[in-house]
Amino acid sequence: MDSVKQLKNLYRLKRGEIKLRLGDFRKLWSQGGEEEIFTELIFCILTPQAKAKFCWDSVTKLGKKNLLLKGSAGQIRECLTNVRFRNKKSAYITEARRLFINNGRISIKPLLSKFNNVQECREWLVRNIKGLGYKEASHFLRNIGLGEKIAILDRHIVRNLKKLGIIDEIPKSLGRRKYRQIEEDMKEFADEIDIPLSHLDLLLWYKETGEIFK
Repeated sequence: MDSVKQLKNLYRLKRGEIKLRLGDFRKLWSQGGEEEIFTELIFCILTPQAKAKFCWDSVTKLGKKNLLLKGSAGQIRECLTNVRFRNKKSAYITEARRLFINNGRISIKPLLSKFNNVQECREWLVRNIKGLGYKEASHFLRNIGLGEKIAILDRHIVRNLKKLGIIDEIPKSLGRRKYRQIEEDMKEFADEIDIPLSHLDLLLWYKETGEIFK
């Protein structure tokens, strides 16, 4: 299949860059502080139906203004420029913050470390954090170095999976059952073409956007 051959050729060109990016994510978990982990969570809460770069710009602005840990929903909302549904998302951020506050400080790593595997951890995140679906929870776990065995099925990835014939159609929604089904199909494809799942995710993102971001 020409499309698979092209994908493998692209991977040969971008493999080193992808490895470095995934190394950055792993380093965040091993060396990063609690606030840095929380920052990635906020970024992933903002991303639904919004451009990743705009979301990261907003998160950076919140950090500079010292609003990530102390800002009200109203103060946070004002920083979410170019982010859709900012009223809801600013409320989600303050709710997530309350969930992880322990003795006046953010504490996320100890809780996430308790799970036996990344699937269990993802299920907990989806159940307990408003604004996180399976895609966003997977994105967060990947960005903090814990999600290399799960897929981030955003619109860029799903569109490419259809082009490659991995799925027959683009689903209108991705509930738990459908998400896990497509994720398994993507894992099988990754094994067949000898590209690690986490690498394939970033590779397809690059193919659509022209960059390896977050």
